[in-house]
Amino acid sequence: MFIDETSIKARAGDGGRGCASFRREKYEPWGGPNGGDGGKGGDVILRGDDDQNNLIDFKFKPHWNGERGGHGLGSDCNGREGKPAILRVPLGTVAYNKDTGEVVAEILEDGQEFVLCKGGKGGFGNTRFKSSVTRAPRKTGPGEPGEIAEFKLELKSIADVGLVGFPNAGKSSLTNLITNARPKTAPYPFTTLHPQIGVIDYVEEYERIVMADVPGLIAGANEGKGLGHRFLRHLERCKLLLILIDMAGTDTRDPRDDYKQLLQELELYDEALLDKPRIVVANKMDEDAAVENIKKFKKRYSKVDIIPISCLSEVGIPKLRKELLKRVLKMRAKEKKSSAAKA
Repeated sequence: MFIDETSIKARAGDGGRGCASFRREKYEPWGGPNGGDGGKGGDVILRGDDDQNNLIDFKFKPHWNGERGGHGLGSDCNGREGKPAILRVPLGTVAYNKDTGEVVAEILEDGQEFVLCKGGKGGFGNTRFKSSVTRAPRKTGPGEPGEIAEFKLELKSIADVGLVGFPNAGKSSLTNLITNARPKTAPYPFTTLHPQIGVIDYVEEYERIVMADVPGLIAGANEGKGLGHRFLRHLERCKLLLILIDMAGTDTRDPRDDYKQLLQELELYDEALLDKPRIVVANKMDEDAAVENIKKFKKRYSKVDIIPISCLSEVGIPKLRKELLKRVLKMRAKEKKSSAAKA
């Protein structure tokens, strides 16, 4: 099961109570106060984990509580701090405050942490209230309550390549061919019900790139039609868009109109998606109709570079793999250079 959106209730631990205690030893009639402070309550923390790929852990366990801080003890012993509740989330997770809708955290790196709810401070022991006037205080602090809040967690996958296309264009077949993911393939629309994240390995180059296969889009996807609209957010962080076109024109479709419609849906969802570099891939070139259709396609979109492939015969797959690696490495180098310049 793939879960990319869920809600949680977080409660940090309360601080422990301070202790009222007095030193009692032989030959020390005026030992004075020695009550320790209460311990701090445990925080609720988001932590990025590269080994996680969805939010299923939080779908079935929505309540996360930090441990209460220990109470103070005599002999100036402070209570121990409460253990934090650590939520290991996949990279690309965004946390929203459910009451305000405000973005409170965005986890993008492995090991990155953010405190969702802070634990309460421990109360002071009576030692803290000792003064020249009050030599034997019995006053203590109760400890502060921990923060409580509800959050919506939403996953926006971090992938190098985002695969986009209409249902039955061959996205799952292509994902099976070039990545280690094994999505279901079948001759009917919406076979893919949730995004598939796969890794393309380049053994000789000692490189790998991550590809996200988004469920098929249909006209009106930006308005909530079909399945793809729920997952368009997974394209927001992709470096490169791979637009797959059924060049055979299955079900009397026109590949030229398909391409135009896909770009419109992306633009209506987020105009920034059209600014991303993209590669157009013409699938099903093993069929006779595709040969004629690709000529018409190139005539209308003369400035678009097209890579013809066939997932059935695997023609063009090696060329596509090389082009993907070339583009992604170039973008990574550019990002690295930009980061170094800012530093």
